[in-house]
Order: sequence, then C-alpha cells, then structure tokens
Amino acid sequence: MPERHIHIISFAIPYPANYGGVIDVFYKLRALYTVGIKIHLHCFSYERESAAELLKYCENVYYYPRLTGFSSAITFKPYIVASRRSPELLERLLQDNYPILFEGLHSCYYLDHPAFKGRTLIYRESNIEHAYYYHLAKAEKNLFSRTYFLLASLKLRLFQRILKHATQMLVVSEEDCNYLKQQFPDSRVTYLPSFHANETVKSLTGHGEYALYHGNLSVPENIKAVEFLITNVFNSDKYPLIIAGLNPPEHLKNMVKDKKHLQMVANPGQEQMDDLVQKAHVNILISFQATGLKLKLLNTLYNGRFALVNTPMLNGTGLNVLCSIADNAEGLKTLLSELFTWNFEQVEIEKRENILGNRFSNRVNAGRLVHAIFENR
Repeated sequence: MPERHIHIISFAIPYPANYGGVIDVFYKLRALYTVGIKIHLHCFSYERESAAELLKYCENVYYYPRLTGFSSAITFKPYIVASRRSPELLERLLQDNYPILFEGLHSCYYLDHPAFKGRTLIYRESNIEHAYYYHLAKAEKNLFSRTYFLLASLKLRLFQRILKHATQMLVVSEEDCNYLKQQFPDSRVTYLPSFHANETVKSLTGHGEYALYHGNLSVPENIKAVEFLITNVFNSDKYPLIIAGLNPPEHLKNMVKDKKHLQMVANPGQEQMDDLVQKAHVNILISFQATGLKLKLLNTLYNGRFALVNTPMLNGTGLNVLCSIADNAEGLKTLLSELFTWNFEQVEIEKRENILGNRFSNRVNAGRLVHAIFENR
C-alpha cells in the first residue's frame, strides 16, 4: 500500500494534552500514527512551548507565531482566525497535494484559498464557535468582556460560511452534526467523536465520600456552574463537595472559605486530578451551553463512579444511559441524595465498557477517520 500523508493545522501546540481542544488533536495524532498515516503537523504557538513529544507521531512539526494584537483585531475575520495566518504555512501546504485537516474554525484562515481548489479539505469541528462565544457573553459580568464576546460571536457566525469550501466536516457531537447539516445541506457532514486519553474503563466499585466538580475555573461558564452549585445545590452541609480546577478566582475561593463541607483544590496536577475523579462517589458536571463534546464528561465515565449531569452537558453524545440527569437545583439535590445511598457496582462498569468501547474507541474512530479522508472522497 502506498504511503498516506496528511497535513494537520492545529490552532495550538497540542502537547501537553491538558484541555479540551488539544486533547482531541493530540490523541488523534497518536491514533493516526498507529495506523500508519504520515502526519505533517502545523501548530500556532501562543503561551505554549514547542514539544519534542510530537515528533514521536509526526513526520514534521512546524510552529508559527500567533499574530496577536491590533492588526488581527480590526479585520472582519474573527480574532481567533485572523491571528492564525502565516505565509510560511500557506507555502508549505502548496508544496504537495496531500489532504489538509483544519482543526477547529480557528485554523480555517486559508480554507477558501483558490489554490486549494480540487484539494481534499477536511474541517474538524470542536464547537459551534459563535454559540460558544454568545454563551460566554451571557455568563460574563464585566461589560467590556461581554461586549467583546458578543462582537466575536457575530464575526464567527458570519465567518462560518467559509465551511462550504470544506470537502467534508467531521463533527464531535450529533447535535452539532445536525446543526451543520441544516446550515450546509450540500456538504458532507459526518459525526466523529473526540479522541481522548482513555483506553479502558477504570472506575472503582463501592462507595466514595464526596461529590466532585472539576473544570477550568477561569472560564466564565465554569465559574457560573460553580456559583450555581454552591448557592443552590450544596447550600447545606449534607454532602461534601470538592471543587477542583485551574486558576479559580478569589470570589470562588471566598464562597468556599469557612464552609466545612466545601473544599477548593486549585491547580491540581494530573495525577491528583485523576485521583479525585476516581475516588469521588458522584462527579457532578453541569453546563449552561449545549455545544461541542464535553471531554471531562467522557473522562469521568471512563474513570469515575456516578455521573450527575444536566441535559446541556450531554449535547447529542448518546451517553444519557450512563448518567443521572436533572435540569434544576431540586432535581440535582434529589438525585444526589439517591446516589449517595447506592454502591457503584460492576454491572455499571460493564455497561460503560460496552457503550464507550463501541462509540468512543480511539482505535475504531481512527479507522473511521482514515476512511473519511482517504477512501471516501
């Protein structure tokens, strides 16, 4: 079989793989490498170092600085797109005729370039970006930041039209897939879940001592979720809650302070975070926007005990049968009370192995990805 090559344009350096978008990119690289695909990786660097680890899986790794600042802010293109342009990148892409995979709308600056006419161009969706920024605006309390997010949302909604130039779209959730099919009825849009770090279900049986919420605590959506949980769900000391994540703001720390049933774990290392997820009795995960695939939910189902979520957290994942679901404070309280009376049994692990292994296996999805890129043109 002849060698199969692909260019992948990543919006960021995908190592270390320690947050949503780059997790999908990094484990996709590994999965494609294991099935023999030759990868030419192009990364936009911003507040991340070059990573020798990537050379284990890629033929070449190229780095381009993000063009941050005023010149990228005043264009009609969204800032997250305009700041990811590079003549050197374009020159390298034009040196051959390999397929090009654009990771996220961020990386699509050159998707409609006339020189790519007839080329295989794959858009990898990770979020409906304009909806994501709109919800960030709704969650933001600062007027300047809220205005910025609303303007970004408008630009992203208009820029989304560029996706008609993609040969194919590979989408992380069924709900997002349905949306893009409606917006681009003449395009090929395929559901392909996110790649991730998990190979086997490692959940512990038995009973844990606490509930856990985890996430990047500098993100407005997650701040809003924590505020909601503290104020409306864990507003009595009946059940202990640990809140863990990156860079929690001072006001969240103050909400936890002097409350014996609440604990904040700021900036845990990966090993500590994994331990917290695995030993929790209930991982409670709520979201106020139904976009993308929440990889922390997937990680929880592979490694934790009970998962208590609201409907937006599921967002067309098909994982409803593995979760307890409630959409208001009283419902969450009721289910929390029930779950703390149960042991987590082996039968639940077997159910997860069956469902997750069929839909979210990196090995299986690598085969689907290769078929979509190289065999289904």
